[in-house]
Amino acid sequence: MTQYLEAKAGHVTPEMIVVAEQEFLEPELIRTEIAAGRLVIPANKIHLAKKLQPIGIGIALRTKINANLGNSALTSDSRCEIAKVQYAIQYGADTVMDLSTGSEIDLLRQRIIDEVTVPVGTVPLYQVCEQLDDILDMTPKNFLDAVEHQAKQGVDYMTIHAGLLQEHLPLTDQRLAGIVSRGGSLTAKWMVAHKRENPFYEHFDNLCEIMKEYDVCWSIGDGLRPGCLHDASDAAQFGELEVMGRLAVRAWEIGCQVMIEGPGHVPLDQIEMNIKRQIEVCHGAPFYVLGPVVCDIAPGYDHITSAIGATLAAFHGAAMLCYVTPKEHLGLPNREDVRQGVISYKIAAHAADVARQRPHARERDDAMSRARFAFDWQEQFRLSLDPERAKEYYNESRNNVDPNGVDRNGVDPKDRLCPNPNGETAETENYCTMCGPKFCAMKTTQELRLLKQKK
Repeated sequence: MTQYLEAKAGHVTPEMIVVAEQEFLEPELIRTEIAAGRLVIPANKIHLAKKLQPIGIGIALRTKINANLGNSALTSDSRCEIAKVQYAIQYGADTVMDLSTGSEIDLLRQRIIDEVTVPVGTVPLYQVCEQLDDILDMTPKNFLDAVEHQAKQGVDYMTIHAGLLQEHLPLTDQRLAGIVSRGGSLTAKWMVAHKRENPFYEHFDNLCEIMKEYDVCWSIGDGLRPGCLHDASDAAQFGELEVMGRLAVRAWEIGCQVMIEGPGHVPLDQIEMNIKRQIEVCHGAPFYVLGPVVCDIAPGYDHITSAIGATLAAFHGAAMLCYVTPKEHLGLPNREDVRQGVISYKIAAHAADVARQRPHARERDDAMSRARFAFDWQEQFRLSLDPERAKEYYNESRNNVDPNGVDRNGVDPKDRLCPNPNGETAETENYCTMCGPKFCAMKTTQELRLLKQKK
């Protein structure tokens, strides 16, 4: 029994109870949302028997974020990728996707599944492509075997581009960027070369049976997602979306859990429309979006251009955000890129959760405000999304001394942050170097309140 079938039967599973506790909601609400197809718990029974800690993804819950990782044929290695996976989880990734396209794909994936506590996703087509000399050599059995193999390993959700049909391909001819999805482009190449319909669409029921056996959650991939602003919200994108909606219904009929993958590059003014259209066309299935990136001119800063779009997407109903790192469009991310991508998306998700008034979402913000007003630096660091970076910047600024011992900020040496006997720093000053002691507004406000009390 999948989580979906259990929910339809009126049963509250242990995983549903865990999710309810995480989200400060009633287990029955979790069950009804799963039964309606609006919520998924990606939890392969193989991974559940290991270290997996179930989470929920759905519009009624906190916004989740995913970190894409994995090696390539040109850069990185398994050891490096495992370190990046651990780093992503350390900074708050709710799920990770192994998108490896280089060597040792199988070993790397198995190690990730064995070691991590978060759901793991994949794009099975990458492994098929890596194992063949040419994607054109692929048979439907090659792909079905790969999906079953990954399901047996414990993969919790899989992105498969089953909604891209022959009729959609001519609609991409006028695009500036064509087909930017790796899985979508490989599938389209196979279809054109063989003059056949999408094999994943034709064998959708067979794929569902494999997914159902292990309770692997579908992530129906958008092979025609826009790769630039010019191509956003076009006929190709929305034509595929209509098919994805029909496939979601079919997957539910067979008993599978379903997410829908979303765009790519979308102008800010089109994001709300895209989210609402997906919710309608795909009958409320959780929407999992990449960004979206809201402008195309900032390579090196696309963790910012996409986090802007991601915040708006989550506010309007996206259930999970796939992070983008500063290396997007440029290269494979390193550990620092992963850190920046994850933190950027934690900010985006949290901002949306506060705006959507998710239970207890703003408590941390209010606690931070109290700590700031009290100049409680340790508490501020503790509450930060990235405590190490906050403390690093603070100490760097407070200890800005030239080689002669003269403070570059003009702060009196006796007021400057100094190491204590334990080798740690003393964070008790009632101002920061942004304003200093004389111009600190919060310090002045405290003095103002004291004056009022005296009067």
